[in-house]
Amino acid sequence: MRTLIPTILLCLSATVSAQSAPPALTMDWEALAGHIVERLDLKPGERFVAVARPGYFDELIPHLRYAVMQAGAVDLGVIDALAEPVPDAWSAEVLRAGGTAARPVLSDMLKDVDASVMLPGAVPSQAAYLAVQDNLRAGLGRTIHFHWLENGSVFPLPGQPLPPVHVIEATYQRALLDADYAALAAHQRRFEQAMRGAEVRVTSPAGTDIRFRIGDRPVNFQDGDASAERTARGEVLIDREIELPAGAIRVAPIEESVHGTIAFPPSQWSGAAVTGLVLTFEAGRVTAATAATGQAAVEAEMAAAGPAGRAFREFALGFHPLLTVPAENAWIPYYGYGAGVVRLSLGDNSELGGNVGGGYVRWNFFTDTTVSIDGDVWVRDGRFVR
Repeated sequence: MRTLIPTILLCLSATVSAQSAPPALTMDWEALAGHIVERLDLKPGERFVAVARPGYFDELIPHLRYAVMQAGAVDLGVIDALAEPVPDAWSAEVLRAGGTAARPVLSDMLKDVDASVMLPGAVPSQAAYLAVQDNLRAGLGRTIHFHWLENGSVFPLPGQPLPPVHVIEATYQRALLDADYAALAAHQRRFEQAMRGAEVRVTSPAGTDIRFRIGDRPVNFQDGDASAERTARGEVLIDREIELPAGAIRVAPIEESVHGTIAFPPSQWSGAAVTGLVLTFEAGRVTAATAATGQAAVEAEMAAAGPAGRAFREFALGFHPLLTVPAENAWIPYYGYGAGVVRLSLGDNSELGGNVGGGYVRWNFFTDTTVSIDGDVWVRDGRFVR
């Protein structure tokens, strides 16, 4: 099972108790549901199913199912993912065996599903989620990932508190409903075309200076287009897994082309605080690691991960202007999909069409980098300039 370790991980619940809740946001459930169905471009007769965790976004589900019916598609209902964490008294072996038995049955049951949505609380360790992915890998169907605040989508910056949940949710809802998808897609494709046959360089004031080429590697465009026409042209798994909110491009550079350094902000490795970390890469592999504090924790995590722990995974760049890191009270919205946010990840890049396996994945976010292509600057200090 793939292990996902971001530099700083903070999972927030999409529901807050009345006792601790700040001013509540009135979610526009009907508009959100209609938007999801619009992005799927559902056609009459297409079969639809949702995978959901009970108690999460329950208010959205009836509106979503009704919007599916309005489109003339066939609503097959909702598969409930088992709520986590489970009671301490439950046997982990029973749960593993149950998931293993259910996965192929669900894959067969869902093979004729044309479109699905992974709602908040549905995670890749669950049988229904894995069954959908089995079919996507076989070229069957398409799905939207609507994770919202679940699964660690929100990331703080060192020394900065996260905003209240209602502010985060308002940011996400606006990014979803007010997005200019045509402009987003056009910007992403201009950048992708510039990368082809060129050298990409990422630098930062802290000392990041890494270069790579993508050659003919597939570039994943998270531009919000989840139509069957688009996803059928997909080259890798994540081309059939469309994120909402949208915003990033993702690519696994040619491993041998990756050279240079990545200088990290304060982060955690093996559960310990690390400062002043610099990783040096040659041909896509970590050849040196130095840190002001916590170097042993860095070495321990990379060693535990095996070869994937020292491998450069992917370059991702956010494009969504409505998810940009705020200038004041800064935080990183939705997996770094905001305009100018860079992700330089380590580990398994097989889902992106790369050559590194092993399961380990570590996301690392950078908000102040400069990105240039053959010397032409596209992003300067975390802001697009072209």
